[in-house]
Amino acid sequence: MKNIYDLHDIWGLLFVFSIENVHDVAREEIITSKNVNDDEELGQLFDLLVRPEFLFHSPKEQVLLINTLSYFLESGDSFDRVFLNLDTYFDDDVNDRRRFMRVLLTSLIRYQTESQKSDR
Repeated sequence: MKNIYDLHDIWGLLFVFSIENVHDVAREEIITSKNVNDDEELGQLFDLLVRPEFLFHSPKEQVLLINTLSYFLESGDSFDRVFLNLDTYFDDDVNDRRRFMRVLLTSLIRYQTESQKSDR
């Protein structure tokens, strides 16, 4: 059976950055304090806000999220569909959406690896 990947799963993971998400001043301040076009600051933002959301998912769901992101990166997707439907607290527009997603993928793989090590 072939896996069917859905960008909506990635959108759901990034919903933590959405202005439609529950109002949380502390979270908003964290988001606006980071430059989303700087890999290091973007990684810090993912560590603070995406990591807990990602680790909430089952190991099977984590693999699906990683595989989905990998699939769309490998297929050359622009990720426009994700960002067009995601109004965020980011101070700046994401200049390179594929770079954003590559940083996200690297972070997710690291979180999964760290989680697996801590389960041993």
